[in-house]
Order: sequence, then C-alpha cells, then structure tokens
Amino acid sequence: MLSLFQILLLILDIVWFIIIVQIIMSWLISFNVLNIYQPLVRQIWSGLNRLLEPLYSPVRRILPDTGGLDLAPLIVLIAIYALRIIIANNMMAFV
Repeated sequence: MLSLFQILLLILDIVWFIIIVQIIMSWLISFNVLNIYQPLVRQIWSGLNRLLEPLYSPVRRILPDTGGLDLAPLIVLIAIYALRIIIANNMMAFV
C-alpha cells in the first residue's frame, strides 16, 4: 500500500513539473523569447496545452474573468500541493 502512495506522489510531482514548464514557456512566448511559429515550439506548446486543459477548464469555469491574467495554473498548483500534503500526512495510517 505504501508503494501505491509513493507512485501517486510521483505522479503529482510530474504534473507539478509539467505545469511549471508550461507556465515558464508561456512567459517566454509572451516576451517573444520563443517564437510560436517554429514547428518544435508549436508542437511542445500545443501538446502541453492539450495535456493540461482538462485540469484547467473546470477551474476556469469557477474563476471570474480576469482579462489577460490566467489564474487557473496557480489554483491547480495549490490543489496539487494540498493533495500532496494530505497524502503524505495520511500515508502512514495505511501501512
């Protein structure tokens, strides 16, 4: 049972890393460091967006419209961190 919790924590860490990469890449695209018209950048960007959109869309429906500021990644990161804390604190109860 302990290994299942560790695998779940690993998956949450991977999702955390992917979200951070997407946030940094969006900043680089916004400041014209990365060109979205390059094929590799476009493929990575669209892949990250398709991968993370199922996580962001429920949060975006709840949040009010903030114009150009997207707070969905921040809310998802906080939720992942909270899940990590809950799992880590309750993991030893199942051993």
